Amino acid sequence: MSRPIDGPRLAPRDGQAPKKLVIFLHGYGSNGQDLIGLGQHWAKDLPHVQWVSPNAPDPVPGAPDGYQWFPISNLDPQRIETGASAAWPIVDAFIDQELHRYRLSEQDLVLCGFSQGTMLSLHAGLRRKRPLAGILGFSGALPGGARLKEEMASTPPLMLIHGDQDQVLPLGFMFDALEHIAAAGHGAQWHISQGIPHSIGQDGLELGAHFLGRALSGRYL
Repeated sequence: MSRPIDGPRLAPRDGQAPKKLVIFLHGYGSNGQDLIGLGQHWAKDLPHVQWVSPNAPDPVPGAPDGYQWFPISNLDPQRIETGASAAWPIVDAFIDQELHRYRLSEQDLVLCGFSQGTMLSLHAGLRRKRPLAGILGFSGALPGGARLKEEMASTPPLMLIHGDQDQVLPLGFMFDALEHIAAAGHGAQWHISQGIPHSIGQDGLELGAHFLGRALSGRYL
C-alpha cells in the first residue's frame, strides 16, 4: 500500500470550486513549500486552478525539513530508474486521491516537477492510461528512458525547461529525455534558459505559465 503524502495547498484565486488542478513535485532535499510559491506567482493568470504541493514521503538525513522521493547519492542511471520505479506508485495514488477530492479528471490536471520531481512527473504521468492535460518539467531527467517505449501508456503534452549552467543535472539530461521520448513515439516542447543554473529563470516562469494556460484549456489536444 502506498504511503500517504500531503503538503501545502493554494485554493483557486477566484474563490470558486476548482476547475483545474496543478500538482507540484519538488526536488531532492526540498519540500512542498518550496514550489507552492510558483502557484502564487501563476495564480493571477490561472485563477480557477487548485494548487497542491506534497512533501515527498521520506526525510533526507541531515537536511531539516528536506524530503526525497527516493535516495540519490549519484547520477547513476540504474539507481535513478530503480528509485523512480519504487516511488511512482506513491505519486500515482496521490494523483487519484486529489482528482477524487476535487471531482476532476486527468484532463484537468498538470503535473509540474523540479529536478527529482520532474523525474517522478515524467515517470508517473507517462504511465497513466488516461492522459493528463500536461506535464511541465524544470531541470530534470527521464528515468529508464530505454524502457519508455514499452511502458508508456499515454501521450500527454510535455514541456521541458533546463538551464544551460546547471551543474547538478547538466543540460544533457534534457536532451537524453527528449531523444527517448521521441524514440517512444511521442514529442515534447523544450527550452534552454541561458545563464541559469539548477533553478528556474524568469523565462522559465513565463513559458511555464504559457504552457499551463494552453494545457489546462485543452489547446494541445
